Amino acid sequence: MKKHLLSSAALVAGLLLSGTAFADIKIGVMGPLTGPNAAFGAQLQKGAEQAVADINAAGGINGEKLSLELGDDVSDPKQGVSVANKFVGEGVTFVVGAFNSGVSIPASDVFAENNILEVTPASTNPKFTDRGLTNVFRTCGRDDQQGAVAGKYIAENFKGKKVAIIHDKTPYGQGLADETKKAMNAAGDKEVMYEGVNVGDKDFSALISKMKAEKVDLIYWGGLHTEAGLIVRQSADTSFKPAFMSGDGITSDEFATIGGPAVEGTLMTFGPDATKNPAAANVVKTFRDAGFNPEAYTLYSYAAVQVIADGIKNAGSADPQKVAEVLHAGKSIETVIGPIAYDEKGDRKDLDYVMYVWKPNADGKITYAELGK
Repeated sequence: MKKHLLSSAALVAGLLLSGTAFADIKIGVMGPLTGPNAAFGAQLQKGAEQAVADINAAGGINGEKLSLELGDDVSDPKQGVSVANKFVGEGVTFVVGAFNSGVSIPASDVFAENNILEVTPASTNPKFTDRGLTNVFRTCGRDDQQGAVAGKYIAENFKGKKVAIIHDKTPYGQGLADETKKAMNAAGDKEVMYEGVNVGDKDFSALISKMKAEKVDLIYWGGLHTEAGLIVRQSADTSFKPAFMSGDGITSDEFATIGGPAVEGTLMTFGPDATKNPAAANVVKTFRDAGFNPEAYTLYSYAAVQVIADGIKNAGSADPQKVAEVLHAGKSIETVIGPIAYDEKGDRKDLDYVMYVWKPNADGKITYAELGK
């Protein structure tokens, strides 16, 4: 009897060990899955889901499969910390997200304390990678890169014009506005207005009246598509139609839905169009065949999973610390958005921002395309 019990115990132990050896590698996806920025949350979710499906279909990584856990942060920093702690409890070891810089920054502290590696497809505030954490990476660029491109463009194309810089007071929106202002000022141009509004504001009549009184020629907006669309539409409703420029926070077709025909001509900085990358052709087709347009951060999210998978493969381990060491070594990783190599901070070495313009496509729908293409 005793011998039988020992054998049973050994069998259970063997099964437990076997289960551990072949457990899925858990990746958490965090972003605004609901709320006014849900369009971006869908991009992050769809991109990560397709990447995991494709990697698993090809046999997984080092004999292990990937699985996803979802966390809805509603673009709120406090909720983001709650999602981060939820992921810790669920045994998540890698994270794709968040979308908002104001969420990614506090969440990354939780991840750092719990040996979880985070790759954001969209958080561009420099602070995310400037704090000396070893567990943070991004597949997107930084606002000091993006702001430099925007500021230079303003200085070269709106020289002597009256520029209003408006932002939404968030780490992303104000951070991008400040970087653009810095680059513009360094080139010798000074804005006539610099003001912040609140996320969720719906009535911008007072702001528009002030800009009309200043005879503003260009509005530079630091923030997301929701408020941007309202500002453009409400300005046009008063026959006030200055040029409008913003950054990657408006890269959703919802911007045109909210702003209407008035968004035509809007200028926008973003990375080169990843859907045109030959390495992304099959993935883009898969999305479109399924009825989903892989715009903006969809492929950046897909690439974030590729970065994680490549790091695990080359580390020969799913230990986030070992994976981080491999990624920081700077080896180029092939992804759907092009080759990615990281510096010691976790920033990309190889990303350039380009200018886009919102205009009608062949079907007459107003959307964004690289300027001059």
